[in-house]
Amino acid sequence: MAAAKAHYFHNSTWSSTISCYEVAASNPNRIWKSGPILEDEGQFLCVQIAYAVFTSNILYYIIKPFHQPRIIAEILAGLTLSPLFLGRTVIGKTLLAPRLLLNIETYANIGLMCYVLLSGLEMNLDTILRIRRKAVSIAVAGIIVPVAIGVGLFAMLRHFYENSAAETHFREDKKYIVEAYLFWSLALIITGFPILARVLTDLKLLNTKLGRITLTAAMISDAYGWFLFVILIPFAGNDTRPVLSVLTTLLFILICLFAVRPIITRYIHYKTDTDSWENSQLVTTVLLGAIVCSYITDALGTHAIVGAFVYGLILPNGKFADLVMGKVDDCASGLISSLFFFRSGLTVNLVTVAQQKYWPLMALVIVLLFIPKVLSTLITTFFFNIPARDGLGIGLLLNTKGVLALIILDIAWDRKILSVLYFTIMVSAVFLMTIVAPIFISAMYHPRRRFEMYKLRTVQKLRLETELRILACVHNVRQAASMVSVLKNCNATRISPMHVFGVRLVEFRGRAAATLFAAHIEQPSTLTGSPSMAGSSQNESENITNAFNVLTEWNHAVRVETTDAMSVYETIHDDVYCLAQQKLTSIVLLPFHKQADVEGGLETTNAIYKDINLNVLQNPPCSVAVFVDRGIGTSSSRNNTSILTLFVGGPDDREALAVTWRMAGQPGTEVSVVRIVLYGEAADVSVDSESQWISSAIMDEERHKLLDDEYLDSFRLKVVHNNDYVTYSEEDVGSADELTSLMQEFAKDDYDLIIVGQGNNRNSALFSNLLQWCDNQELGVLGDIVASDNFGSQSSLLVVQQYDSIMENGAQTRQPAHSPANSDSSQAPLV
Repeated sequence: MAAAKAHYFHNSTWSSTISCYEVAASNPNRIWKSGPILEDEGQFLCVQIAYAVFTSNILYYIIKPFHQPRIIAEILAGLTLSPLFLGRTVIGKTLLAPRLLLNIETYANIGLMCYVLLSGLEMNLDTILRIRRKAVSIAVAGIIVPVAIGVGLFAMLRHFYENSAAETHFREDKKYIVEAYLFWSLALIITGFPILARVLTDLKLLNTKLGRITLTAAMISDAYGWFLFVILIPFAGNDTRPVLSVLTTLLFILICLFAVRPIITRYIHYKTDTDSWENSQLVTTVLLGAIVCSYITDALGTHAIVGAFVYGLILPNGKFADLVMGKVDDCASGLISSLFFFRSGLTVNLVTVAQQKYWPLMALVIVLLFIPKVLSTLITTFFFNIPARDGLGIGLLLNTKGVLALIILDIAWDRKILSVLYFTIMVSAVFLMTIVAPIFISAMYHPRRRFEMYKLRTVQKLRLETELRILACVHNVRQAASMVSVLKNCNATRISPMHVFGVRLVEFRGRAAATLFAAHIEQPSTLTGSPSMAGSSQNESENITNAFNVLTEWNHAVRVETTDAMSVYETIHDDVYCLAQQKLTSIVLLPFHKQADVEGGLETTNAIYKDINLNVLQNPPCSVAVFVDRGIGTSSSRNNTSILTLFVGGPDDREALAVTWRMAGQPGTEVSVVRIVLYGEAADVSVDSESQWISSAIMDEERHKLLDDEYLDSFRLKVVHNNDYVTYSEEDVGSADELTSLMQEFAKDDYDLIIVGQGNNRNSALFSNLLQWCDNQELGVLGDIVASDNFGSQSSLLVVQQYDSIMENGAQTRQPAHSPANSDSSQAPLV
């Protein structure tokens, strides 16, 4: 075994002689027969780990803008120790000294075990069983066509190299010819499901139809890959009874699923429900069980990682899974398993292979290996009337590889099934496929390019008899319930229906996001929460869905869909943009980062929510409203909902009035519209340089006054004169003190909801000066006053920002085409 491992790394480090390990048995009568490894070589292992982690993090920082997954950086870190870089230097020779390579091998396999353990913990078999025909067809075609083409390419390579003058270590073992074809093909058909999910998340395509179809097909491909892996491995080793090995392994899996799982689930649920887990106890339960199962499957002749995967699969989902992810994921994914991919980079022998006679053929084959998945997807999507561009995009994404492909190739080389040549070709192809896919997809489906096709969407320009489409973003159940209270007042009728898209904003937490999205991937009308998340989070997901579904029960003119937007919080606003564009919404509702406390004030829920709101308000594809909840409908003693709308002027205020116009039609709703007329110094136009440029180029003050008067006159004629529950009045304001006094008078009336415009385009010097003193500038001056605890009111608040105002403010660099909205035909683009 020691000699075999030394030869294994001889090919990767290109040493001039084959080194063998010499391990002395210091005490043969004890369990540990070797010397003190940690004492003698522990410091060198720490240096190797530090180099791998440090280098991969630096490289990941460089390639991250190109939407590359972390696995690419970890493999590149291994390639830095190749002869092209540091392999022949003192650093390379020190880190890859023959006596130290066994330590890397051992540590990498421990990391691999942890990685597949978490993969099994994340997987949800129920999702796979309910997949629809379209995704299944794409996945199956992505297996059949690559196998056929891959076998042909492998046969072509063997035809050129088997009789060539290449060195013997470039030829595979003749007794494993059939296995070589199988391993070559199996590595080609597999798609890395967790890695693909991260790529789609970074590209902001996870919530699109393209993302759903691609991720579903990848999940099926990954599941088939694991099944074929279990079947194939015993036939690829030295086991004289491979059939018995397969049967006993399958029996072990069935025992784990139907006998061990109920017992361990009962115990874990008891410990979880009573919150009696200790950190050491939790980690021991997970890792010890994985080691035991790994030992069993290894003894049965399959592979140790099968046991770790099965153990992760039988562990209960919910709160326990989230606890495990929180304790193990960062360490396992960022520190332990990274060395496996680092070692995979060490094994690639590009220099030696490139010196061979037929190196152009090798390069051609690497390029041709991109084709099978793309060709199979194009053929399949053609029969489902999916546009060719989307078929090409799905095919490129399905070329994304993951850990299972590297494991298969690693085993094939270790057991001499694939020679160095064929191994290097396939590893290089796997590496390049994963790199190329995000780059091409980013160019094909650039978010800004998609927004350019999006027609201008505002509530003001939407006819009253047209369906109102609203994207309601929430973080928890309480916010969902408050959003529902607002949406109930939007007066949905059969003539003017309403379509609500409830979106739960979920922070991307590494590997768990893949399963979080996939748990209900084929159920667009339900929240895509995952059973693998925490129990409280799972219940919250269900409660959010139930909260939004109340709208359909309350009014049949309302349609509801719920989904998740998953990303790191710094970029989750891009997911909101994509969803708003995809769903053709007229307005996005955002929850304020503070909520009402027991004393009637506002306390911060999560400070990061404010940053999310600010990012969404920066450059959205439609209007946006921020909702400050103080218990709408509970603050007033009146039976009917009372609404106050304050109108100063500008596009934001016109949009706020448009929202009020919708709500005014709700039976029993009392609406008061107050126009604040500025005079004297308060009416002076702001004279700073930026305002002068805006005023001269885009925001002519007189034009806005004309638009304000025209829209107010229309509102008074069509609503105020025909509805006794709607009143209109005007108040003069000449200074900041008069504005403060007026707002205090409004606070005494105790309205259920106050609606104001954000006020981006107000040129008033009064509001420009007051804005500098606002604690929450995303609410504007009036909104910040109402949200202040000093305001003394328990009224909820809705602050509206119109899409037009952003365009005219110059913050938006693009000019959206006024083209018709995308149709819902089968030939429509998927994003």
